[in-house]
Amino acid sequence: MGRHWHVTTADEMEALGGRFANAINHAGVIFLHGPLGAGKTTWVRGFLRARGHVGAVKSPTYTLVESYPLAAGTVHHFDLYRLGDPEELEYMGIRDYFSDDTLCLVEWPERGAGIIGAADIALTLLYCDNGRELSACAGSEKGCEILSQFD
Repeated sequence: MGRHWHVTTADEMEALGGRFANAINHAGVIFLHGPLGAGKTTWVRGFLRARGHVGAVKSPTYTLVESYPLAAGTVHHFDLYRLGDPEELEYMGIRDYFSDDTLCLVEWPERGAGIIGAADIALTLLYCDNGRELSACAGSEKGCEILSQFD
């Protein structure tokens, strides 16, 4: 199952992230694919704000992960762009972050291939003439359930 969206502003990107936050009422894993500057962190910002986070949201490019303990459950935001070797994730205890009661949003997941598991939803953000194209593909039954909430 898949869905597609076209957004032209950062506000629209944040709003779409918020729609996903409202559609997910349990733990899961979302991968965010796309080139630098495509809007992955902007999408995450909208997601986290819809979940009640009021502070700044920045890409954890150097720390690899930023955790947000929220009323609806903990959200871990990963940015693996600067990851040198997927094995480095084992040293940071990556598997402890992916539990049954957390939600993980992973930018640049391909850099952790072989270490991190599959996504419930894989989002791809791409540049287009006047904005961004987003496509979402379900990778699990849970992902299908989430995407079925979008018309």
